[in-house]
Amino acid sequence: MGKIGNLPPTEVSRLILFNKPYGVLSQFTAEGRWQGLSDYLSLPGVYAAGRLDADSEGLLILTDDGVLQSRIADPKHKLPKTYWAQVEGAPDDAALDALRHGVDLGDFVTRPATARLIDEPAGLWLRSPPIRHRAAIPTHWIELVIHEGKNRQVRRMSAKIGYPTLRLVRAAVGEWTLGDLQPGEWKELHV
Repeated sequence: MGKIGNLPPTEVSRLILFNKPYGVLSQFTAEGRWQGLSDYLSLPGVYAAGRLDADSEGLLILTDDGVLQSRIADPKHKLPKTYWAQVEGAPDDAALDALRHGVDLGDFVTRPATARLIDEPAGLWLRSPPIRHRAAIPTHWIELVIHEGKNRQVRRMSAKIGYPTLRLVRAAVGEWTLGDLQPGEWKELHV
């Protein structure tokens, strides 16, 4: 029995950190033009704890513990999720303040987030395919920490404040981080 972050103790058999590449679904089965996790992982009995859209990259946690899977994915446990978003344009303080206070997306208002401009993250891999490049419009990186994780939330938040997301990388979930994992790589933690 072990305590994981702010989560209550649970028995964990397997906990996998996977750097999900662009174009891969958060499920083992491929669909249409998107690959599935089975193209990278052959680990029977583990399932994604939460999801990451096919056009997003970064940390995906998998486990064979259904209780832990639910705790990681459920917003009521308030596990912070850290994203790096490359956005079109140059967000100003007012735009970042909107993210920090919560954004009305029509169907819900987001919880306040931590938001700050950052340099391109060190060691960030090239994306394949690369994002669209327009010479006349600069891009900037925002680090955004949210405590929810609704469908396409970060992309919707950045678009709502006027800075569409071009590339989205999840860097951390709670205490777990990408570390030096490259796209398609995974490691198992012993907790």
